Amino acid sequence: MLLEAELVLELTVELGETLDVGNTPNGFLRLIPITGGGFAGPEIKGRILPGGYDWNTTLNDGRAHAFAKYALQTDDGVYISIENEGYLSSGIHNSAIQTTPRFQVTDGKYDWLRSGVFAGSLEAGQTEVPSVCIKIYKLK
Repeated sequence: MLLEAELVLELTVELGETLDVGNTPNGFLRLIPITGGGFAGPEIKGRILPGGYDWNTTLNDGRAHAFAKYALQTDDGVYISIENEGYLSSGIHNSAIQTTPRFQVTDGKYDWLRSGVFAGSLEAGQTEVPSVCIKIYKLK
């Protein structure tokens, strides 16, 4: 069986200066502030609110683990919480990190974000400020 997916969101997440926490029992932890940005998709668009973080850990086995939590605000004023988590295997350069996004949103126009299976890819952004580009797909 071949799975199909549709692109539902593309985010440009602007990043602040990395804060090195240092070596922990799980690996080297960095906090990456999320300072803003924007997003759009066929049924949704808006801005990324400042104040979130990516807890980014280089694990002791060489893999990278990303866990980001931040907030979106749609153009019509709805707030959405997003958690996005993923791994990048060691030895892979210039590859997208595969992620699993999860959303929290009230009943209404965007409650479709609460059901189904979502997968994302994360790559370096192509903007003047440090950023990442995240493409989120919903499996059909």
